[in-house]
Amino acid sequence: MKRPRHTWRLRTRTLELGARTRVMGVVNVTPDSFSDGGRYFSTDVAISHALEMLDEGADILDIGGESTRPGQKEPVTQAMELDRVLPVLRGILRLRPESVISVDTYKAGVARVALDEGAEIINDVSGFQWDSNMPEVVAETGCGVVLMHMRGRPETWRSLPPLPDPTDTVKKELAYYVGVALKFGVRREQIALDPGFGFGKNFDENYPLLARLAELHELGFPLLSGTSRKSFVGHTLGDAPPEQRLYGTLATVTASVQAGAHIVRVHDVPAAVEAVKVADALLRASKDGE
Repeated sequence: MKRPRHTWRLRTRTLELGARTRVMGVVNVTPDSFSDGGRYFSTDVAISHALEMLDEGADILDIGGESTRPGQKEPVTQAMELDRVLPVLRGILRLRPESVISVDTYKAGVARVALDEGAEIINDVSGFQWDSNMPEVVAETGCGVVLMHMRGRPETWRSLPPLPDPTDTVKKELAYYVGVALKFGVRREQIALDPGFGFGKNFDENYPLLARLAELHELGFPLLSGTSRKSFVGHTLGDAPPEQRLYGTLATVTASVQAGAHIVRVHDVPAAVEAVKVADALLRASKDGE
């Protein structure tokens, strides 16, 4: 397939998307992350890990201060989230001021402070559905935004009814999210879309969505694919725990690139960087090229 080219407008700069796949490294600053169990909860450890990912080839860092793992969990207040995220954000930018940093939050208050402190992108897992003030913050600051598709809330995922057509549902609901964003003054060039693998989709619904990911290009926005260490990968590998899902993750990363994803969000940056180099070469050599 031919991967569309986009110029993504961030808060203070633009990022060219499409010539090669961009790698977004995950920095979880939570004590209960599904993927690493709080391994990087300490500020100093999180900063060191983030700098290491930049050295390994990450183009973007995505800092998150609240876990979205399935099931019930203790609520994280705005103050708690800022206490976790801001020291890491400041530490990275103090040492690597040129870094492109995304903050993974659905809270408008957290987003506004993080953008004031130097973040370029807001990664909203709710697609503007959980905080009615978020579109205004994104519009006013002109930052880049990732609108992700999610069904329900993490505590309800296990009880959601199945989707007859996951791709059609995701496509229609992402289009609705975009409409909300544009209504509040967010510009088209600020927006990237994420189909939300694993977020309110059961094991069997993620593969059809991944297989038909290219159909989401019809919406006209850059695509981010976040399959890294997800439960559907572990389920396929015989219920492998998150730390044993690397090879399965790389298969989904490669499939994402072949479908034209512009950004892949990953925990294992060195492996992903090598995988996307090969996948990009294959994409360029395909019949339609890039």
